[in-house]
Amino acid sequence: MLLISNQQDTLTIGQKIFGSRLILGTGRYRNIRDMLMALSCSDSDIVTVAIRRLNIVGLSRDDPLIKAINWERFWILPNTAGAKTIEEAIRLAFLGRELCKRIGQKENNFIKLEVISDPKYLFPDPIGTVKAAEFLVKKGFTVLPYTSSDPILAKHLEDIGCSTIMPLGSPIGSSGGIQSVHNIQIIIENSKIPVIIDAGIGTASEAAFAMELGAEAVLINTAIAESRNPVIIANAMKLAVQAGRQVYLDRREDLDNSRFAKSSSPLEGSNFLDYNVL
Repeated sequence: MLLISNQQDTLTIGQKIFGSRLILGTGRYRNIRDMLMALSCSDSDIVTVAIRRLNIVGLSRDDPLIKAINWERFWILPNTAGAKTIEEAIRLAFLGRELCKRIGQKENNFIKLEVISDPKYLFPDPIGTVKAAEFLVKKGFTVLPYTSSDPILAKHLEDIGCSTIMPLGSPIGSSGGIQSVHNIQIIIENSKIPVIIDAGIGTASEAAFAMELGAEAVLINTAIAESRNPVIIANAMKLAVQAGRQVYLDRREDLDNSRFAKSSSPLEGSNFLDYNVL
C-alpha cells in the first residue's frame, strides 16, 4: 500500500473528486485486451475517449470500445480530437455529452476540448480553443482545454470558466517530454484551477517530473499504448505519478535555491579526527 503524507490529497475537477492523478487515453493500443489490462493496472479514474473514433451515428453502447469498459468504475472524458474548427469541436462536445448519458453518467458534462487546425505538428489552435471553450462553458460543460504552454493563454482560459488547463509537454505522440519547463511553471504558479500536463510524456521519469513541478495530474496515452508491455508501463506511470506528487507535497522550501554543497555527514561534534590512527 502506498503511504502518503496527506490522506485527503485528491484531484478535484469542477464538482467531481478523483483519487488518481493519472488519466489514460484509449487510442493506439494493439487490441482492446491490452487497453483494459493497462487501465486496470494504472488505477486511473478518468479515461478519455475520442468521440470521432466511435460510431457517431446513434452513439450506440454496443460500440466495441464503449462496451468493453466498465463505466461504473471509470469516469469518461469525451474528447474532440480531430476537430479542425470551432464548429466541429462544439458538435463533438455535444455528441460526447449525449454519450455520457447513454452509458449512465447523466451528470457528466466533462469535455476535453481540442481544436487542432495544424496537420503537421498538431499544435492546438489558441483562438479556436478560446472561442469554443467560451461557448461550451456557457452551455454547462466542464471544459478541460488542450492548449499550448502559453501562460497568458492559460489565464484567458481560466478567466472564461474552464475547469482545468491542459498544456502540452511536447507535441502529441512525440514522447518529447516537457520542453517548456519555465512556461509550465508559470502556468502552475498563476493558476487557481488544476493544471494537467497533456501530450509528450514518454517515460516514467517525465511523469514524475511533471508532478514534481506541481501539476495536478498527467494524461498519458502513446507511451503506454505503444510500449512492448502496456501493463508494465501503466504500472510504472502510476508509481511515477504517485512518487512525483509525494516529492512535490514534501518539497523543502530551500531546495530550489541551494547552490552550494552540503555535507550529508557533518563533522561537528565528532572527535574522530582527534584520534591518531597511524
